[in-house]
Amino acid sequence: MPLRLRHWLGAMLPAAMLLGSCSSDSPRCELNPEVARVEAPVRLERLEKPFFQIRTPDDARRFLDQNRLFARYFLQRGQVPEPILEQTLAKLASNPGLQKLGSQADSTFGDTQKWQGDFQRMFQHVRYYFPDFKVPQVKTFVSGLSQDLFANDSLMVVSTDFFVGPKALYRPNVPNYILLRYRPEYVLPTAALAVSSKYNKKELTGTSMLAEMIQHGKALYFAEKVLPCTDDSLLVGFSGKDLKNVNFNEAKIWGHFLEKNLLYNTSPFQIQKYVGERPDVPEIDKTCPGRIGQWVGWQIVRKYMAEHPNVTLAQLMAAKDAQRILTESRYRPKPRR
Repeated sequence: MPLRLRHWLGAMLPAAMLLGSCSSDSPRCELNPEVARVEAPVRLERLEKPFFQIRTPDDARRFLDQNRLFARYFLQRGQVPEPILEQTLAKLASNPGLQKLGSQADSTFGDTQKWQGDFQRMFQHVRYYFPDFKVPQVKTFVSGLSQDLFANDSLMVVSTDFFVGPKALYRPNVPNYILLRYRPEYVLPTAALAVSSKYNKKELTGTSMLAEMIQHGKALYFAEKVLPCTDDSLLVGFSGKDLKNVNFNEAKIWGHFLEKNLLYNTSPFQIQKYVGERPDVPEIDKTCPGRIGQWVGWQIVRKYMAEHPNVTLAQLMAAKDAQRILTESRYRPKPRR
């Protein structure tokens, strides 16, 4: 049985949504008329209800046949014997613990029309900047806390059980500092970052700290442009307090990278310290949040784009030369008092 499916099956067997950070009547949230003219029809399909109606392997077979793309990519149909998949789905759909989790996720994310509208606006922005973008089918499902979001060119699946928030009966088995990002308001930023990977190019050899910082910075800038009504704290996954602190101490943080000669460091261990998941980065300060290198990369990319207003988002995402982006950004944050 394929590893990801085993993980999904194993994880499932154990026992007022806001997708933007500002209100729809805020001036900042008004849809650009040019973007509004872009066609990006979305039909959001909720698969939780038909899944929990499965009682027998025959019911499971009908569910799989009716959702072929979902079955192929998310459930990995075709990679395990059909009878095993059908029997497992029937067993899972009748699991009381999973049913309770599904009911809670459904009550948290009950406004399907709002979801659909939010995804459509995001995809309109993506198609505005990338006219070749094909809007994927969008499904929601209860994955048993095995995978938060799946995305490829044809399909996007949001596991609503991941994003219920602190009142959930069951929560993802991750550290608390990551758990803070599994709330309803993080669904769209997570989806936008997933879509960005389709366009975010990078050099495949010679990875450095700077290259990783710029790579993540481009992804965050992409998310910022396709979700213009979303607060920076949700895009980068920092608390409001942490974001305020890093903004105030931007020059100090940048100075640390320069003083310690970190930008061209190629050690995966060192890169992980500053760019990867950590509760904090005590090497800079005990209050400095993890993934600070991603945030700095974002500020460099923002400065680069401000210095080059004629560069399109598509050109930015295709750019692979992190050093050129840094040099031409003229990024030199000044201390604040």
